[in-house]
Amino acid sequence: MKKKIITLIAAGVSALSFAQERQAPAYPLVAHDPYFSIWSTTDAINTSPTKHWTGSDQSMIGMIKVDGKLYRFLGKEAVNYNEVLPIAGEKGYMAKITEAKPASGWEKPEFNDANWKSAKAPFGDNRRAGTQWKSDDLWYRRTFDLKSTSFNDLYLKLRHDDNVEVYLNGEKVYAVEGWNNDYKYYPITKSVQQVLKKKGNVLAIHVKNTAGGQWLDAGIYDKVVNKDEAIVAEQKDVNMSATQTTYTLACGPVDVNLDFTSPLLMNDLDLFSRPVTYISIKTTATDGKSHNVQVYFGASSAIASNVDSQEMTTETGGTNTLSYIKAGTKAQPVLEKTGDDLRIDWGYMYVAAPKSAKAVQQVTSAGNALAAFASGKANKMQVTSGKNLMLNTVFPEEKVKDTKEHLILLGYDDIYAIQYFGKNLRPWWNKDGKNTIQNELNEAYSEYSDVLAKCNAFDKKMHADAVAAGGEAYAKLCEIGYRQSIAAHKLVEGPNGNLLFLSKENFSNGCINTVDVTYPSAPLFLLYNPHLMEGMLTGIFYYSESGKYKEPFAAHDIGTYPKANGQVYGEPMPVEESGNMIILTAAIAKAEGNADYAKKHWETLTTWAGYLADKGFDPGNQLCTDDFAGHLARNANLSIKAIVALGCYGYLADELGHKDIAEKYTAMAKDMAKKWIDLADAGDHYALTFNDKNTWSQKYNMVWDKVLDLGIFPKSIAKKEIAFYLTKQNEYGLPLDSRADYTKSDWVLWSATLADDKADFEKLVDPMYKFAKETPSRVPMSDWHFTTSGKQRGFQARSVVGGYFIKLLNDEWNK
Repeated sequence: MKKKIITLIAAGVSALSFAQERQAPAYPLVAHDPYFSIWSTTDAINTSPTKHWTGSDQSMIGMIKVDGKLYRFLGKEAVNYNEVLPIAGEKGYMAKITEAKPASGWEKPEFNDANWKSAKAPFGDNRRAGTQWKSDDLWYRRTFDLKSTSFNDLYLKLRHDDNVEVYLNGEKVYAVEGWNNDYKYYPITKSVQQVLKKKGNVLAIHVKNTAGGQWLDAGIYDKVVNKDEAIVAEQKDVNMSATQTTYTLACGPVDVNLDFTSPLLMNDLDLFSRPVTYISIKTTATDGKSHNVQVYFGASSAIASNVDSQEMTTETGGTNTLSYIKAGTKAQPVLEKTGDDLRIDWGYMYVAAPKSAKAVQQVTSAGNALAAFASGKANKMQVTSGKNLMLNTVFPEEKVKDTKEHLILLGYDDIYAIQYFGKNLRPWWNKDGKNTIQNELNEAYSEYSDVLAKCNAFDKKMHADAVAAGGEAYAKLCEIGYRQSIAAHKLVEGPNGNLLFLSKENFSNGCINTVDVTYPSAPLFLLYNPHLMEGMLTGIFYYSESGKYKEPFAAHDIGTYPKANGQVYGEPMPVEESGNMIILTAAIAKAEGNADYAKKHWETLTTWAGYLADKGFDPGNQLCTDDFAGHLARNANLSIKAIVALGCYGYLADELGHKDIAEKYTAMAKDMAKKWIDLADAGDHYALTFNDKNTWSQKYNMVWDKVLDLGIFPKSIAKKEIAFYLTKQNEYGLPLDSRADYTKSDWVLWSATLADDKADFEKLVDPMYKFAKETPSRVPMSDWHFTTSGKQRGFQARSVVGGYFIKLLNDEWNK
């Protein structure tokens, strides 16, 4: 008899099964938006802590007792620290400082600092600093006492910008040239620890600014020693499909099938926006005998905090069908912070389980979670608030022989999700403020079987379609890209009732709704729901049409996530962004079978088209989407974008019945294409720039001429380029251009789609999957890597991997 128990966080059953091998640099476990995004970054899911895409630990732990033996099948306990001397972010403090070079011996406890200024930490040049510091140098002394000098392993917790040298009671602890962008832990040697005393200790620091920002804050922490008594379960299998990641692990005579399902199905926006992931834990005896089995699931309160120093509160509750624990920060700074390397610290995480499961849910400190389950004494360790907490769910011990399922739903209520030109917007699932996360959890539970069936069906079809389009490696890349791309966006309803689907420029600069991030991401959303594609453009149109942005070309962005209050990027990309917006508006018309969306914004499109007609063919010295490579004048690939965009404007004019305009701009684009060929022709290929025939580049922008069947460029251009590309490949793919050996995997997929021969397509694409399987950079898929070493050059977890779907889109539109 097959038994079922369910605990809500949300997980699922995989539709596909493959022999265990590495399939991605990192595996998505919980994937909903830029804040609710948890990953496994090792081949086995139980050999490292699970992490937010930024790299910060957001621990989920799974353990099981089998006949009294304790196994760990999910995650690994994150390293925890007890404060000895807190940083300013945890507890405000004063330190002695001077900006004038002091006498020698300034780092020693006996030094006389009476003439130094007493000032509030932290020290820096922005509004978050307790004391402004804008000179080149700062010397810092902080005196402290200790109740005890007995510690496990002491660490310096430090954030510095720039060069720093740190002393403890006159002994050097740490020194480095450069800066870190967040608080990091650095070990303090045992010999230095021995100089500590109960009275009159001094932490002394010199920090020197060399460029850019300025910052200093420091503290001392003691590492918590965890007595990990659990046996690490043996992972037997892993599979990742579009919406699900599934593992099989052996725990002695019992197998655990662990499934994570984030049901991001774009044909149902209510389901798509529901912030609930299913986590299914199925146990099955492998020897045909009955065994005593007890399952544990833990989720760290770090899922609801930006840094581990934040004070957390918890609460237990329930619905008619579920019990849950919720956790959030005590401060609840709703929509206060902006930036890239940030986690959400407002709203509440929820760990829910069916009441019928009779699971016990309690909160302990993270350091006590394993011991509480192992000993069965969680009641004595229970807490309701504090730092670094663990939300624990323990199922009753039962006899297991056949398959039994324990289900958990992990949810997040962010209350307000985006600030849009001064107005705070709720998430789509609660756009009118009348819904509750409890209701969403209830619906997720009641719809569990149906949702899994839909996910299985979608995953199976998407895989088959991708294999048919580009082979097995291509299908795997699409599976890598699916959840990652979606989860780099947030779906909300705008003030006028319009749909907004706003990206975060992850691991780049944190901008919101960046146009040249939307552009490469587009194929995924054009393929499965073009209304989401509209939501990726609407904010940029509004910014111009409201008069807030007055340039005759499209903006780069509308703010820094999660605040969309206006462009923050320092330099415009006029040809790049205007071309992107026109091309994508034409693609929406193609996807929807009408140009209604273009009609709403025709005046703006006309202005941008006019700009491209004047400035786009032979671009001046400016940035394009590949801004990391620097400014470039006479950029042949950027010229292609302008030419194709003018062709798209002609296409839209024709769809709207403006025949004279259509003829004018279509003829203009084709005439420019002829001139482009003459200027860019370098013999066996076309150059990077019009003025240097000894260069080359990927002409990925030309793909839209093919996908939209515009007929602007002769097919011979793409044929010549593909033949040339095949001579330039390295082990991990085709470089972006002749300037460096790095590449952008999204652009490689676009360039490969120019090939008419499937074999040529696969030759260009297969090295991208080789990179995914072999890169030592274990982060959510990087779209920017070195083609010789396979190492990440930069960028991770970005939405642009939605661009991998360009071949599927082309095949769907040009059957």
